[in-house]
Parts: sequence; C-alpha cells; structure tokens
Amino acid sequence: MRHDALVSPRPPSALPQIVAVGFRRIHALLQALAPTFSDKARVTVLDVGFEQAVARIRQLQAQQGVDVVVAAGSNGAYLRQHLDTPVVLVKVGGFDVMQALAQAKRLADRQADHGAAAVGLVTYEGMAPDLSPFGELFGLGLQQRSYRTEDEAVQCVRELREQGVQVVVGPGTVADVADAQGLIGLFLYSPDAVREALDDAVEVARAARIELAKRERLNAILSHLSDGVVAVDLQERVQTLNPTMARWLGITPEQWLGQRLGEVCPPLSLQDTLRLGTESLETIERVHGKTLILSRMPIVEQGVLTGAVISGQDPISIQRVDRHIRTRTKPQASGPRYTLQQFMGDSAPAVALRALAEAAARSQATVLLVGESGTGKELIAQGIHAASDRRELPFVAVNCAAFTETLLESELFGYEDGAFTGARKGGKVGLFEAAHRGTLFLDEIGEMPLALQSRLLRVLQEREVLRVGATEPTPVNVRVVAATHRDLMACVQAGTFRQDLYYRLNILRLEVPPLRARLDDLPRVAEALHARVSARLGLSVVATRPWLQVLLAQAPHHGWPGNVRELENIIERLLVASVLPGQLPDAGTLKRLAPELFDAVPMPVASALRTGQQGQPAAAAAVTRPQPSEGELLKALQAHGGDRQAVARHLGISRTTLWRRLKSMSGG
Repeated sequence: MRHDALVSPRPPSALPQIVAVGFRRIHALLQALAPTFSDKARVTVLDVGFEQAVARIRQLQAQQGVDVVVAAGSNGAYLRQHLDTPVVLVKVGGFDVMQALAQAKRLADRQADHGAAAVGLVTYEGMAPDLSPFGELFGLGLQQRSYRTEDEAVQCVRELREQGVQVVVGPGTVADVADAQGLIGLFLYSPDAVREALDDAVEVARAARIELAKRERLNAILSHLSDGVVAVDLQERVQTLNPTMARWLGITPEQWLGQRLGEVCPPLSLQDTLRLGTESLETIERVHGKTLILSRMPIVEQGVLTGAVISGQDPISIQRVDRHIRTRTKPQASGPRYTLQQFMGDSAPAVALRALAEAAARSQATVLLVGESGTGKELIAQGIHAASDRRELPFVAVNCAAFTETLLESELFGYEDGAFTGARKGGKVGLFEAAHRGTLFLDEIGEMPLALQSRLLRVLQEREVLRVGATEPTPVNVRVVAATHRDLMACVQAGTFRQDLYYRLNILRLEVPPLRARLDDLPRVAEALHARVSARLGLSVVATRPWLQVLLAQAPHHGWPGNVRELENIIERLLVASVLPGQLPDAGTLKRLAPELFDAVPMPVASALRTGQQGQPAAAAAVTRPQPSEGELLKALQAHGGDRQAVARHLGISRTTLWRRLKSMSGG
C-alpha cells in the first residue's frame, strides 16, 4: 500500500488515466495502439524520457490524475524509481526474442560476404534466458550483452561491432545506437508486447481505483472518529493516521506517512504487535505529554498478517461522554417491586398499617412515613404506589441524605443548558419531572437542607418545578411520599426543619412499627427472609432450617434496634457460617456469631422512640434506660409548649410514665 494513496487531491475521471512513455521507435508503437484502447482508458503518449518524463507525469498528475504509467527498458526502470504512481513495463516474451533473432540472422547473412554472420543481442539489466540451443539450431553465432545506462549501451554495441557483428537486436536505445555506429539495429519490442502492457495497465488501474475507493471511504470514516488511529504495514511504516490522532500529537498526517512509527514516536510503537501477532487492549500511556487509553491490534487479511493498528481514546472525552449520558438520559423510573401484602404479619400493628396504607393509596394526598431505620418504609411507599391509580406510571425514589445540597438540587429539580459551569449541553431532567403523573419517594426527608426545603414546599404548593437556571416553571403532577426516622416536630423545634413544610408533608401520616412492637410477626418474617437469603446463597432451605430455629429461640429476648434489616443481616451471617466445618446450630455458636442478640441493653435509647405508643410486648420492654430528671422534664415541657405527647416522645417515655412523674413532682 502506498502512503500517498491516502490523500486524493482530485476526483477520479470516468476512464482510467494511462500515460505511455517512450521515444523514437516505441513511441511510434504506442501512438499506433493508443486509439484502440479509447473505450477502456484515456492513453496519453509522451515522447520524452527519464527526468523530462518524471516532470511531465507529475504535472499531469496534478492536472488530471494519472492511474498507471507504461514504459519500457531503462526508461521504465528510471520511472519506477522516481514515481509513486504504478509503472507497468513492456515485457519481451520468448517468441518476440526468437522472431527478432531470426530476422536479424536473415539480415546478417545478406550483409556477410561469405559464410555465416554473427548476431548481437543487447538487453537491459541481465542477459536473456539461455538461447544457446536456439542459436546452435539456427547457426546464429549469437553474441549477448546487457546494459544499465545509455553509456553502457553504447559500449556494448561498440564491442559487438569490433567482433564483426553486423546486426544488433535490442530496445529502442540499443537499436538507435547500432544505427548510429553503422550497424543494423532491430527493435526488440513487438506490437503484441506493447498491447499486452497496455492491457495490464488498464487492469492495474481498475484494481487501484477499487482499492482507492475503499481507502477513501475508510479515511472518511476515520476522519470522523473521536478515537485516534494509526495503521502501519509489516515494516511499521505509517499508512494511515487520522486527524484526531494528528491533533493529539500536534502534527499533520503527511509528516508521518511512510515513516516508521517506532522511530517518529516510540511510545506508539507497534513492533511487538507485528512480531507477536497479539493484541494489547486499553493500556494507559503518556504520549507527547498527553494521557491516552491505547489498544494495539494486528491486521490479518485472509489469514495473513499484513500490518497493525493502534487506536487511542482520550480519558477526558470518555469522562465527558459518561457525564453527558448521565445528564441527558432521563432518569429511569422503575416500577414498584413490592406490594402492601409483602409487609408480612398478622399482628395488630401490621394489620392496622396495611389497612391505613391501602386507604392512603386511594387518596392523592402527600404521605409521611415515620419509622425507625430498617422497618420497611420504602416497601410501604412502593406498596402505596402499586395500590394506587398511578400504578402504571413512574415510581422514582431518591435518598435525600445521599447527596450534597448542590447535587440534590440538580437531581430533584434539574437544570437548564448553561445553568452553571460544567452544566451539560441541553440541561438535565430532574426527578420531579421524571416522576410526572407518578409517585416520587423522598427517603430521609429529615436530612434535606433548609435551603431546599423551601423549594420543595413551593413544588408541593404550586405543583410546578423551576429548573436551576430556568425562568419558566414546568407544571408537574406528582404524588409525593416522604419518609424519615427522625422526629420531625423535634427538628422543627430545633430549627432544622421548616414548620410549614412539616405540615405540608404531615397530611397522611403512617407510623411503621418497629419489629420489637410486633414480635408475633417475627417467625413469619424470619421464614420469608430465610428463604430469600438461602436462594441468594444457593443453599438448601431444609438444610439450613436448624440455624433459623436457634435464632428464633433467642429472637424474643432482643430489642431489634435495626429491625427487619438487622434480622436479614443476622440470618445471612448465620447461613454463610453454616457451610463452615465445625459450626453447629446451637446457642453457643449463635452467641459467638451474633453476640448482639445477647446484649443486656439490646437497643439504644433513641430507637425506643415509639415504645410506649406501639404497645411493646413485655419480653422486649425489658430495656433499661435512665429516667429523666426533674430539670429535663421541665425543660422539655417548656420547649414543647406543654404538649405532653411531644414531651413523652422526646424523652423516650410513655405518657403514663410522664403523668406519674409530673404528679410526683407536684406532690399529688
């Protein structure tokens, strides 16, 4: 493959452009045969040679393009050395040689005064094939010589004349020299040889045009790639270098074309790829001060290694595309995975919660789910959505504690094109817009920054979203379900949560009971979790059931501060250990693997927030905690404006206990 074929300065004409070069005798043959190829190619015949021919062909290349050059002898060899355009040589066949020698013999005999006359044969670059049998058969007395330059041709003819040769056969240059020295010069090339060379030139031009079309199409594709590409041949000479790679390297493609890649840029060397024939993918390397992700691959055509290619990617561009995808792609609104029936349990708190959630599903009002971590608040949220008339529409969830204030703002409300430095072109759809006509679940709403609480309040009031950087709001129809493990009223008192937002959220309030408040449901919940974890770990439910039984024996004595999530974690811990040798499903092993189940104080004070409200069973109510002092009671009463229910909740005691403490303080 010639590297100059990578650049096509002009569109090719309809017919192949062939330049036939020759002077004197071969020029006449070319002129006579050129018109017979008018339907196949446009043949231009030049009556010049060597340097003049090179200059004229380059001029024609720039003007009209040249596909193939046809020439003979030393002229053809010279053109091959000085042109990148394919050169087809006029070749002399054995029949042409014998025919010319036979004619030469007849002429020589006529010139001889008596006896047989010798015949001379002068060829370019090497003797003709062994003609001894032919010469002996016809008594030619054949004398052979060969030449490389015109001066050598003159010397060869002079030697033959000195040896008495009267007729010399050879190319046009030799024949002319022989005539000039008083001998008979016979032209070696026949019309058939010239015609065959022109036919070959047409075929070469056709194949070259097909190859050029393929290459131009490939180059057009490569020029539009964001990846940088360099292709080399078996000698590691650069054949293709696309604009992207050239731009990264600070060069023009023409600077490297035809040069060895390992010499002009050692970090990009493909020598190992060519030597081993193996690929090397996605290596990170520094090239000319730029970090690139490079992949090297051999080029194999029809089972034969013909070269290699290296492609590079800019890590910054990859990161930009990744951000672009995440920015422009509409957030996936997943359908609900859970229904209300999956909140298992036949206890009074569980039955009451499902009934209240089903009633909430029939309403369009905002729902506030209150409960400790791990109780299943998101399950209830998805269940409400699945039971509502929005069930076929998006359910979008976001954890308000998982983002910084700036990120949470863009996630919830989206932003316009160019809203801030680094904003992606086209802007971003916020989660409120993504959840349009569906349900938006705001988990950990108590962690939302105050600045965003005011924006959320406006969305809930006006039912429209103003993207960051936008001037016109976008109407949205979204049902909001919020969840928190915090006492939002206490947060309001502390100034960390807006009171107006609290009342906007606290329309349909559902308290998700902790696991210790419904211990009667624990066996059923544990059975379901055991089956799910066993399937995930690929274990037999029957084989691991003894571990579940030993856990259930201890479960009523634990306060379960982590609730259902804690129960699932401990079940998975036990099932993972069950496959280890020496582990027995007994109380001793259980205490070693899950010591928290045997702690004297199984749950912190903060997790007992609703103990008095949920009717905790006696087994779980045996959690000891310090009683508030009179000062703490008075301070809490003042902070909550005398609201005894809020005071009891704040102090983690029941209203009955609070009433007894206040009665004892008043002396009554």
